[in-house]
Amino acid sequence: MEQKHRHTESLSEVHQSVATDKRTGWKRILSFLGPAYLVSVGYMDPGNWATDIAGGSKFGYQLIWVLLMSNLIALLLQSLSARLGIVRGLDLAQASRNAYPRWVNYPLFVLAQTAIIACDLAEIIGMAIGLNLLFGLPLIWGICITILDTVLLLFLLNKGMRKMESFILSMVFIVGLSFLIEMFIVEPEVTEIIKGLEPSMLSGEALYIAIGIIGATVMPHNLYLHSSLVQTRKFERTDAGIKEAIKFNFVDTAVALNLAFFVNAAILILAAAAFYKNGLHEVAEIQDAHMLLRNIFGNVAPSLFAIALIAAGQSSTVTGTLAGQIVMEGHIKLRIQPWLRRLITRLLAIVPAFFTLVYFGDDALGGLLILSQVVLSLQLGFAVIPLIHFTSDKKTMKGFAIKPWVQVLAWTSSLLIVALNVKLVGEEIASWSAGGGWAVQMIVVPLAVLTGLLLLFVFAYPLISRHRKELNVVPHGNALAIEEVEKIHYARIGITVDFSGNDRNTIRHALIQGGKQAHYYLIHVVETAAARYHGQSVMDHETRSDTENLEKYRINLESLGYLASTHIGYGGTVNAIVDITGKNHLELLVMGAHGHQGLKDLFLGTTVNSVRHKVRIPVLIVR
Repeated sequence: MEQKHRHTESLSEVHQSVATDKRTGWKRILSFLGPAYLVSVGYMDPGNWATDIAGGSKFGYQLIWVLLMSNLIALLLQSLSARLGIVRGLDLAQASRNAYPRWVNYPLFVLAQTAIIACDLAEIIGMAIGLNLLFGLPLIWGICITILDTVLLLFLLNKGMRKMESFILSMVFIVGLSFLIEMFIVEPEVTEIIKGLEPSMLSGEALYIAIGIIGATVMPHNLYLHSSLVQTRKFERTDAGIKEAIKFNFVDTAVALNLAFFVNAAILILAAAAFYKNGLHEVAEIQDAHMLLRNIFGNVAPSLFAIALIAAGQSSTVTGTLAGQIVMEGHIKLRIQPWLRRLITRLLAIVPAFFTLVYFGDDALGGLLILSQVVLSLQLGFAVIPLIHFTSDKKTMKGFAIKPWVQVLAWTSSLLIVALNVKLVGEEIASWSAGGGWAVQMIVVPLAVLTGLLLLFVFAYPLISRHRKELNVVPHGNALAIEEVEKIHYARIGITVDFSGNDRNTIRHALIQGGKQAHYYLIHVVETAAARYHGQSVMDHETRSDTENLEKYRINLESLGYLASTHIGYGGTVNAIVDITGKNHLELLVMGAHGHQGLKDLFLGTTVNSVRHKVRIPVLIVR
C-alpha cells in the first residue's frame, strides 16, 4: 500500500544530491559552493533596483551606508540560516513548525507567503520592464509572458542542483559584468562614495526608502531558502564534518553576498552619478532611469541596464519558487506538485500587477515595486526572531549553538529591523488617519495591532516555554515497538475494474488477500455524459455493455469457488468508488493503477490518489 508520507526532507527532490565526501583539496571546497549564489540573486532582484535608483537619485551617495549595513546584517543572518540547516537538518519553516504551537504556524505561513508574493511581484514587474526596454514589448504583454517561466523551473529541477546553480551563476555574472562596464561609463566620484559610507539620521522619505532597501536586501524568504539549500550537500554527520560544512558555507555566503552588495551599490552609485549629480532628483522609475541613461551616455549603458534587469528577474523568480515550496511544506505540511506551486505563486503576483497597469497605467508600477520591498521588510521580524532562537538553543544545536557575542549582534540587528518597521508603520498610519476614512480605524489599525501581538508571541514563546515535546522534533513521531503480528482476515474486499488488460492482475492480488472466505465486490464506474446526468436511470450502450462484462467477471469467480457481487457507479469515478465503499462497509480496496504520468495525469485525473485520500480503509494499488 502507498505510504502516507514519502518525503520528509526539505526540497526532497534534490536533498543530499551533491556529494562532497569523495573530493579533496580545492574540489572539496568548490563542492560546497553554490547555495549562497542562489540566495544572492534575491539580493539583486528588480525590487532592489527600484529602491536603489530612488535612493541614489533623491539622496545621492547618502544611503550607501544603509546598503553596507544591510549587507552585513544579511551576511550574519544568512550564515545563521545555513548553520541551522547544516546542524539540525531542518529548514527554518520546519524548525518553526516543531517549536511553535500549530495555530501560530498558519499566520507565519501566510506572512511568509505574502513576502514571497511581494518578491515575485517585483520580479514580474522587472522582467516586464526589461522586455519593454529591450524589445519594445508592451508592459501588459510582458507581465502575461512571465507566467511561462514555470516551465524553466521544472526543467532546471529535473536537470539537478548543479545545473540550476550554473544557470543562476551565469545570470549573476551577466548582471555583475553589465554594471562593472557601466561604472566605467558614468565615472562616479570616489570621495563622495567614501563619504556616503558614514551613517546619518533618517526620517520621512529617506527612512521609507531606507527601509525599502533593507527589505530588498535582507529578504525573509532567503532565510527559509538558504536553510534548505545547504542540505543539498552530502557530508559526514560527525562533529568535524559539520564544522567543516559550516566553515565552507560561510565562505560561500561571504563571497556571494559581497557580489550582491557590489551590484546594489553599483545601481545606487549609477543613479547618484547619472541623475542626482545632474539635478534629476525624482527618478524613481526604472523606465526613466533607462531613458535618461540613453540621453546622457548613449546606447551602450541602457542596453546593458535592460539585459541585467531581465537576467536578475529571471534568476530571482526561480529561487522565489523554491522558497514558496519550502514555506508551504515546512509550516503547514502541504506538498503539492511543483508546477502548481509555481503557478499559484505567479498568479497571485500577476493579478495585482495586471490590475495596477489596467486601472492606474504604466506610471504606477514603480510605486508598486517599492511598496513590495517595504512589505518584505515588514515580514522580516517573523523570520529573523525564530532563526536567532533556534541557532542559540544549546539543546538542539548541541555544540554548534552560536556564541554569546554573535547572539548580541543578531538580536541588535533584529531590534533595529523591528524598530525601523514600527516607526514606518506608525508614520504611515498617522498620515492615512489624517486623511480620514473608516477603513484605517476599522481594518488597518486592528490588523497592525494583531500583527504586533503575534510578533511579541513569536519572540516570547521560546523563552517561557519550558516543555519541549520530543515528539515534535521528528517529522512523523518516534518509531513504535512492533509486537507479535496476527494475520489480518479481510471479509469484504472491493475490486475496481475497467475491462482492460490490468484487470486480471488486480483481481489476482485481491483473491490472494482474502482467499475463498471473503466476499468480493466488483466495482466499475460508467463515465459517459448520460451517466453523469441521469445516474442510475441511464441505459445507454456503454452502461449495458459494462454491466454484462461485470457479470461475466462475477460468474467466472463463482465458477472458481469465490463469492462475488457486482456494483455499478455512475458519473464521477472517485465519488462513485468512495460511495460504494462506504455503503458496503468494505474492509480493503484493491485498485489497478493506470500508470500514466505528466500531462495525462493533468487531463485524465489521478483516480487512485484521490480515492485513497477519501476512504478510511487500506488501499492496495496494483501496477
